[in-house]
Amino acid sequence: MGQENKNQTWVSEFILLGIFRDWGIQVSLFALILAMYLVTIVGNTLILLLIRLDGRLHTPIYLFLSVLSFVDFCYTNSIAPQMLVHLLSARKSIPFHSCVLQLYVSLALCGSEFFLLGAMAYDRYVAVCHPLHYTLIMHGGLCLGLAAGCLVAGFSNSLMETITTFQFPLCHNVINHFACETLAALRLACVDVSFNKAIVTTSGFLVILLPCSLVLFSCAHIVAAILHIRSTQGCHKAFGTCASHLIVVCMCLGATIFTYLQPQSASSAEEEKMIALFCGLMSPMLNPFIYSLRNKEVMAALQKVLERCR
Repeated sequence: MGQENKNQTWVSEFILLGIFRDWGIQVSLFALILAMYLVTIVGNTLILLLIRLDGRLHTPIYLFLSVLSFVDFCYTNSIAPQMLVHLLSARKSIPFHSCVLQLYVSLALCGSEFFLLGAMAYDRYVAVCHPLHYTLIMHGGLCLGLAAGCLVAGFSNSLMETITTFQFPLCHNVINHFACETLAALRLACVDVSFNKAIVTTSGFLVILLPCSLVLFSCAHIVAAILHIRSTQGCHKAFGTCASHLIVVCMCLGATIFTYLQPQSASSAEEEKMIALFCGLMSPMLNPFIYSLRNKEVMAALQKVLERCR
């Protein structure tokens, strides 16, 4: 055991295998990821600016959307730049402390996003099912408390999971992934990590299934309320609200559930890399379009800003 602890102490860096080893594929992937990265940064920055500049968007739902855009902005920056550098590098190494920090930040922001989806679902549930009491229920203090609580919950869970992940002796320092990720790091252990995997699974239930259940609960009540709405415009608006949440749940939460809550298999490492690439880049890029840039209020704010610029 002493020798194992010694091996663990002397690990100063990790080697990331990445996704593909063919140089031509890596160059093509670099161009694709760079384009997705730029679209994500521009889209989420635009949402933050529009919500900040237009007073008509200073409402609870857009408060949550602004926090979501900020989380997506930071989450993409915690993964994409390092990926872009490694795609053009012969040696894909990352210092030990940078790996730990990347794992902590990415887990914290990903968990915060899941909790934010639950808070947004609750906001839409109140707006559709209790419209007359919406301003009374979703007051400023509650909205700020929910947003702060989502961030605290995400960062607290990430701290627990990060400490759990690196509390074992390492057999080697080669991570079969393009970034520092929990399940990939657990595979480096030369001791039994069943307890660590159990904690990761428990974390998955708390961070993934609870917000997912809240979103489904909200959508079920919204659909029930739609059946009592006689106005066609009201039906379309309520259905659009529900559809947005369901799209994100199926796109991001569903993929994460498949990664963390399925039984581990020999091929799971490659599956995890593809799913992590999808969630880490695709979801932050699409969220501004799903939630904001197709809304009339946001497009009106964008038009107003463009007119000011002219």
